[in-house]
Amino acid sequence: MVPWHRLNGQTWWTLGVICLASFLVMGHAAFAANTKKSVPDLGPAMRFVVVRSSAPGCEPTCPEWISAEGSIEAGTPALFKRTLKALGRRKLPVVVDSPGGNVEAALALGRVLRKNKLDIAVGKTRFTGCQPEAKDCNENDAKGARYFGNAYASGAICNSACPLMFAGGIRRVVGQWAYLGVHQITTTYIRTKLQYRTTYRVVRGKKKVLSKKIVGRKNAGSYKTYEMSKSVEKRLAAYLKEMGVGQGVLETMKNTPASTIQQLAPYDMLQTKLVTSLDAVDLLTAATLCNTDPVAPNCREVPAPAGDVVAYAKPAPDASVERETVQRADVGDMRFVLVRGRSFLCDPNCPEWISAEGTISAQTPERLRQLLDKIGGRRLPVVINSPGGDVLGALAAGRLIRERKLDVAVARTDFIGCEPDKADCTAEDGVYVGLTIDASGACGAACPIMLAGGVRRLVGPRAQLTVDSTGSEQQVKTYLKDMAVGPGLLVAIRSVPASRDRQLEPDMMLKVGLTTGLESVDEFTGPTICKSAPMPENCRVVPTSEVQADAPVKL
Repeated sequence: MVPWHRLNGQTWWTLGVICLASFLVMGHAAFAANTKKSVPDLGPAMRFVVVRSSAPGCEPTCPEWISAEGSIEAGTPALFKRTLKALGRRKLPVVVDSPGGNVEAALALGRVLRKNKLDIAVGKTRFTGCQPEAKDCNENDAKGARYFGNAYASGAICNSACPLMFAGGIRRVVGQWAYLGVHQITTTYIRTKLQYRTTYRVVRGKKKVLSKKIVGRKNAGSYKTYEMSKSVEKRLAAYLKEMGVGQGVLETMKNTPASTIQQLAPYDMLQTKLVTSLDAVDLLTAATLCNTDPVAPNCREVPAPAGDVVAYAKPAPDASVERETVQRADVGDMRFVLVRGRSFLCDPNCPEWISAEGTISAQTPERLRQLLDKIGGRRLPVVINSPGGDVLGALAAGRLIRERKLDVAVARTDFIGCEPDKADCTAEDGVYVGLTIDASGACGAACPIMLAGGVRRLVGPRAQLTVDSTGSEQQVKTYLKDMAVGPGLLVAIRSVPASRDRQLEPDMMLKVGLTTGLESVDEFTGPTICKSAPMPENCRVVPTSEVQADAPVKL
């Protein structure tokens, strides 16, 4: 009989796990290594939820998007595919906010984005009503969507592995208020001690192995390297080429230590084709997308709930009521507040402006004068968002703007934290915090008359400016001549039938002299303008301690 033998043997097995971690979580990464975890703790894992815009007045047809927030883990691509499967053939843009995570998963996410021809933007989603963390929320039941909210760029990040996911989008936007950064890959090698049992028999003096089974597994420590291997570099280069992104992104990754983050400037991202334009998240999520013909693919109509047929409808004005009166009732009189921008790119030296929103009334010029007297000799640009209103009030406000030599742009101001319309909220030192959104800005009826008073006058390509028959033609004609606006604007106003309006295109506004350039509001309020020389007058340095007290965490 041939004897059987069992041999307990040991061997060493080394597994390389590639991951990226932002600087803020490096301490967690070290802790994870000490506690025998293989991947740094980057916070909650990425979750995907479909969000419908809660912008006022957009119902019944509003834009929707996929909110993707959290760290990228190995199972994230499967979750994303599950979300897309539930949407069927609908193609919604992705709004991402992520510190990074697993490289392999990020590459897989990018390829899923490209395969499904989806757009992507770096941004956060501010939810209204039900929150994704709430399990049993029924507040939005019967409203046609589970989650409602607004997308915004300020404070949003896409770092480490996230830009690899981002590269997969068809249209890719970051904007000046969001943060996209890269750094060197961190490779963590985990040593595992395997104990196995081998069963063999000896035949004519030679061992013949019958079976080999692992009976024990023990962590034997780990070590890290911060140098990108040739094989990994080759794979990443091939991926970026596949996505049509320049190799400059990879070079920046290689040249940036893992202990820090290198932010990519907007124009650098445009040059390397990491972004497809200098737009921000509102390009994909603004409510005005659903006012075009045809509407954007991510717009969806939700009929009013049964028994509430007029829930989304505005009351039709009585034929005897003038257009301006109806607008004042809907929107409220124009208010003026001081606003300061907030971004990683400008703190502690950020731009400030005057937000002018609401319907123009006879009291508008005096309210503006009071605010200008309060700020003394500072010349801040006026960011206006108005449906129109009183023509004489617009004429007086425009003359005051020209007298004080102020610039004007059409855009909406999105406030962060404290909002002027909330009674229980008071801005610190009378200055609110916010950002300007070009795509949501509108200037109609008498508003273009007020705009004409600006020294520099801008209406971005995604803002809307409309004119109609305003009345007081002789006064308007004299005013426009004084403001050096050509007669073509008055001709355009005359050509509009009663009770109708006409949207002016950017080239038309520039041709008649209503605007002085094709730039958007970012020319006056963008976070990088305070780094230019000479520095614009509307930039102001706030002590570092004050900025750090309110600033969002940054990498």
